[in-house]
Amino acid sequence: MSFQQGLSGLNATSQQLSVIGNNVANANTVGFKQSTSKFSDVYAASLNGGGATQIGIGTKLAKVSQEFTQGNITNTNNTLDVAINGNGFFIMSQNGVVTYTRNGQFEMDKDGYIVNSEGKRLRGNSADNLEGSSPVDIQINTSDLPPKTSTQVTGKLNLNSDSPVIDQSVKPFNPSDATTYTNSTSITVYDALGNSHTVQNYFVKTAANTWQTYTTADGSVVPPKANASDPYTATGTIQFTTSGAYDTTNSTALNVSFTPSSGAAAVNLKLDYTASTQYGSGFSVNKLAQDGYTSGRIANFSIGSDGIIVGRYSNGQSQALGRVVLANFVNPNGLRSLGGNQWQSSFDSGEALIGAPGSSTLGVLQSSAVEDSNVDLTAELVNMIMAQRVYQANSQTIKTQDQVLQTLVNMR
Repeated sequence: MSFQQGLSGLNATSQQLSVIGNNVANANTVGFKQSTSKFSDVYAASLNGGGATQIGIGTKLAKVSQEFTQGNITNTNNTLDVAINGNGFFIMSQNGVVTYTRNGQFEMDKDGYIVNSEGKRLRGNSADNLEGSSPVDIQINTSDLPPKTSTQVTGKLNLNSDSPVIDQSVKPFNPSDATTYTNSTSITVYDALGNSHTVQNYFVKTAANTWQTYTTADGSVVPPKANASDPYTATGTIQFTTSGAYDTTNSTALNVSFTPSSGAAAVNLKLDYTASTQYGSGFSVNKLAQDGYTSGRIANFSIGSDGIIVGRYSNGQSQALGRVVLANFVNPNGLRSLGGNQWQSSFDSGEALIGAPGSSTLGVLQSSAVEDSNVDLTAELVNMIMAQRVYQANSQTIKTQDQVLQTLVNMR
């Protein structure tokens, strides 16, 4: 026995206690991954090779490896908090330096960038390139959503086949006289300035399976009369087959145009009723939609499980504002710890494999949540007791060796 074995044991166990202490200290650190001490025995080199009488000279700390197991996910009240459920790392950048983290506690800076507590920017895809392969710093566009001019009205109606035919030579269409038309629908559309306009469509059954359509915009029939004594011009004709389906061949295109008094450009609408039917049941509107909207301010946004950041506006619209992407590594244990919940790639970890959340080997995201530390406090406290006992045992071997050496020194 020599002092070397006991001394190496003390050194190795002291380092193990430091690892355990670091784990315990970070038990509440979001995204922290606990470390494990790995030891190896030590033998002196021998010119004659090993033998049955070869005695080791102690131990050493061979490696401190991190365990990238999943931590518990805890819900928060911050929509920018994001947890990764599965493999992968968030990609961060600052002054051109790229790092990786599991800590999804983010906020927005004054310029609209999503950043962490240290000011590092979250990377992903921009709104105009959601499937891009080269991540950029994500910047949320918080400006107002400009209005969009309505260009199409889509309707799915059922016009009653039992409705009586209206003889237009006797009763020409008049929007003010309900006896001159069979049914009507109305919808709000928008011009280029975001102003709303009420467009009303009237349906007049003029023969079996044949319907004339008329349109008013803000109460005025379009197109307007050329002369006051002239009848109103129909927007188009809808034909149905004998089975009640829309007859695409014999129906005419329903297009209408009007110029708003607000100073906006003319609104050109296509009226699409090709999904409509003519059955022997009451008139019904099963769908009526249009594709325009007024301007809107951003009300809130959220991050989906696929990483897409969706902004919701005061006008009821939603738009993709960007996308969070993740990075994974062939050997995550090869990552170099930088502190601050950040890692950096190295030769041992390999290059980052970047992709959208939920694809390939990457996990999914959970918004308004964070991933807790994966430290098991119970296990760490047991490990601490064991390390303490090992440290005491190594101290005892040194004490015993000292007593043996003292005995030899005192020999006469």
